[in-house]
Amino acid sequence: MNLFSSKLALITFVVVFQSCGSSNKITTSNNNSFIVGDALPDAPALSGRGDYKVGVRTLDLINKNQVDILHSKGGADPLYDRSLKVEVWYPAIIPEGKKELVAYEATLGLFKDSARPLIPYTFLGRALRNAAPDLSAGKFPLIIVSHGYPGSRLLLTYLTENLASKGYVVVAIAHTESTYSDRAAFQSTLLNRSKDDLFVLNQIAALSIADSKSFLAGLADANNTALIGYSMGGYGVLNVAGAGYSGKLDTVFGQMTGGSNALKVRTTNNAAYKASIDPRIKAVVAFAPWGMQRGVWDAAGLQGLKVPTFFVAGSLDDVSGYEDGIKAIYTGAVNTNRYLLTYQNARHNIAPNPPPAASLKAGVNFDEYYHYAEPSWNGQRINNINQHFVTAFIGIYLKQQDYGKYLDLQPNSNEKTWTGFKPRTATGLELLHAGAK
Repeated sequence: MNLFSSKLALITFVVVFQSCGSSNKITTSNNNSFIVGDALPDAPALSGRGDYKVGVRTLDLINKNQVDILHSKGGADPLYDRSLKVEVWYPAIIPEGKKELVAYEATLGLFKDSARPLIPYTFLGRALRNAAPDLSAGKFPLIIVSHGYPGSRLLLTYLTENLASKGYVVVAIAHTESTYSDRAAFQSTLLNRSKDDLFVLNQIAALSIADSKSFLAGLADANNTALIGYSMGGYGVLNVAGAGYSGKLDTVFGQMTGGSNALKVRTTNNAAYKASIDPRIKAVVAFAPWGMQRGVWDAAGLQGLKVPTFFVAGSLDDVSGYEDGIKAIYTGAVNTNRYLLTYQNARHNIAPNPPPAASLKAGVNFDEYYHYAEPSWNGQRINNINQHFVTAFIGIYLKQQDYGKYLDLQPNSNEKTWTGFKPRTATGLELLHAGAK
């Protein structure tokens, strides 16, 4: 099955290089009907698209007077207006004669890295740019998505489009100073992940009121929100949901932050942090969350996580760690109902789209391919499994859907076929579950 999927991925695109100033622009065109996020023949039951057509739009937001930690030198922190670009997928009306198809513009490479120069490319998705929202069913629950470091707001389109088709407004953040195209020093990511998430939640809530004059007016129910984060995105969403950072941050990252005390505002015992815990957040999905091995959390911090959480990990994760990393977070979050889905023998890349066709071209740095690929798993297969479990988990907590049978499973998938999986297809997986104490 994996061999079939790999061949399918390789024939899906034709890659064409075009001159684009001093760099190469990579464009992709679809040669058959398969697009990233589509269900393979062995996809679990909830992987497929929902009943809604999907629109997509890009918004530019500005969070004024934020700490500019990249320029902190002790004393009072300088401030700046922090701009954020977000991509929004939503249930939409597709006019007759229009196709539910979009070309996303993305980038390979790293900002100011001569070994990995920035190379723009495009890939296709199943949504219509600027389509009119479907308001016939009233407001839809909100999902906010946070990428890794570095990353892109388009890193998980297989999941964002899929969830929008099931009746959610899905907002993916391009975290400034943390994307492929503008990567800056790590301290910006340390400070701003959770702050960006909260700001975007508040902005989408404001744009969704009936008289906002935004396309989101009357569309998103911010009072019923889930957070999804991958890697450093996971680091951020867990903090937003109540897992306060430990006091060790000052020791571990003090020199890096130029003497700034800005990180203290997100630590467990900080009064401002406690006040920021937002009851609108009903569920969290954390793919390979980073930080446990570096002392980001301690027992007290993890005990603050009380929002139902679904963790996803690779058993050989060499970025966030597994036993003393992701699994340790799962074990320590004793005050919430939580799950841990593990891909056996997978490393860190258990969340993104499969490697783009652009990364397969000769001459492109191998790291561009391996920022997406998994050595032991087919990426499209992982995508389908993620779609299935995220649909079940978020559906339970945001829509009260009767999906419990898809999570009430024997831990080892090799011992008995899991509910929702076709015979002989549920292998190499483990699902642990623990309730709040």
